[in-house]
Amino acid sequence: MKKPYVILIGSASGIGKSTIAAELAKQLNIKHLIESDFIRAVVRGIIGKEYAPALHSSSYDAYKHLRNKNRFNNYDDLVSAGFDEHAAYVIPALEKIIQRAITDYDDLIIEGVHLVPGLIDTEQFKEYANIYFFVLSSDEESHKERFVKRAVQIHRGGKQLDFFKENRIIHDHLLKQAEKNNVEVINTETIEKSIDSILSIINQACTTIKLINNVDELEDVINIIIKENNGSIEKITYNISGFKEPLVRNIKVSDVKSAEKFIKTISENEDRKEYLNKLYELSDYRSTVICASNQEKIDKITNKLKEKGYVLNE
Repeated sequence: MKKPYVILIGSASGIGKSTIAAELAKQLNIKHLIESDFIRAVVRGIIGKEYAPALHSSSYDAYKHLRNKNRFNNYDDLVSAGFDEHAAYVIPALEKIIQRAITDYDDLIIEGVHLVPGLIDTEQFKEYANIYFFVLSSDEESHKERFVKRAVQIHRGGKQLDFFKENRIIHDHLLKQAEKNNVEVINTETIEKSIDSILSIINQACTTIKLINNVDELEDVINIIIKENNGSIEKITYNISGFKEPLVRNIKVSDVKSAEKFIKTISENEDRKEYLNKLYELSDYRSTVICASNQEKIDKITNKLKEKGYVLNE
């Protein structure tokens, strides 16, 4: 039998993981979608407050129940340690749920703040399931905007907003753990873009094209791939004449803001632009790996780039 899909989506509060997980479940036709908060409620019923005060606190203020707080160098480390202890009580139950889904050959999505890279052991399931782990990220301004909206919607505005700083610390901590444990980070610009980024990884819809655009046309190339089609640029290989080994750049750019920042840097920095011009001149073409949510979008991107004359004719 085929391996079931197990998809984990973690983030700090107010990033949009519930909305994204629900839409992903709909698009992949996965009926089992579980929030880690519900599992936490069950675990709280089993382990009393006197035995696990951090568990019975919220993720953002669990640090108050840590012993020997003075062993932490700063407030960020203290909040992160409290959060990890809070999540650690929930993770064994989440791992049991994953094991049950695998046993029953059921596809499963779990979303929640308790999915901490490095704490949940996904390696034990890789032989038996197609397991994907994503951590969602957001810039501080967008996070705060969503956080305020969410706090108002669930009628706990005052308390939630009082702990935005702590939730932001948790957000940054999750990103660090994701990087350390090779977990994919998805920037949540829009729901559509986030879903497309996740699906491009799950569906593995990628291709390699040979680009011949010049530096002034680079913005248009990036717009076609990223802005218009929610694709990503994963890797660029420069085959430079006279060199035995090609120059390889793993860039992994999928969000519009990062792309725009890169283009702005090139346009405003003459030295950087000149360096890129010379690199382009030394290579007849650039083998570029692009990915998208499905093959249809890959074909659309490729055809548009060919139409503009940016692809080498072979």
